[in-house]
Amino acid sequence: MATPRSQRIGIWIIAIVLTVGTFGSFLAMVLGNQNKKVDQTNLQTAYSDYQAKSNVYNTKVAAQAKTLSDKYYGDFKQYSSTPAVFKADGIKTLDKKDLVVGDGSEITTKTGYSAYYIGWNPKGVVFDQSIDKDALKSPLTVAADTQMIVGWKEGVLGMKVGGVRELTIPSSMAYGAAGQGENIPANTPLKFIVMIIPKVDEIPQVQMPQILIDYYKTQQAGTQQQ
Repeated sequence: MATPRSQRIGIWIIAIVLTVGTFGSFLAMVLGNQNKKVDQTNLQTAYSDYQAKSNVYNTKVAAQAKTLSDKYYGDFKQYSSTPAVFKADGIKTLDKKDLVVGDGSEITTKTGYSAYYIGWNPKGVVFDQSIDKDALKSPLTVAADTQMIVGWKEGVLGMKVGGVRELTIPSSMAYGAAGQGENIPANTPLKFIVMIIPKVDEIPQVQMPQILIDYYKTQQAGTQQQ
């Protein structure tokens, strides 16, 4: 039986709509995949560049640390046996004891400097230090605006570059009631050995590209929603 003309027209219209709709969906999918490939390519390029620059940075830092360690380790390693148990009760004021008087410039509130250190708690437990096996880590570099515990900031004042000082810091000038990790409970006084060296040349850190920052934020947001 022949299909009426009006019905044939209706079928053609439906077919055209379906064809256009399918093609539109397909085109959107293709474009989406192309954009994804572009994003992935840009992301990979940014990551590779960031990784390469980071490797160069780490190599420079390691080389600088070794050069400084070769120079200062022999002088500083003798203090590795200093940490010992001490009585926490009664430590209410900052005590400073010079072990070596330096001959360089004097440390003031505006002085930038670098330092090697050993820090321990009343049980004699070292919670942080510059010594790593038979070498020194990169020194701590301090600027006028660096956030430090009060006992350290005030404790090094008056030292001269090349000097070594033992600091006994009351908890009120350290981490107070908040504490800092398992080895520095609340209201714990601390001791430090600090050796001041000339401020080392800063090696600029590598900035992460914005595309990587945005990607990690997206990934983190997706993880939190799961």
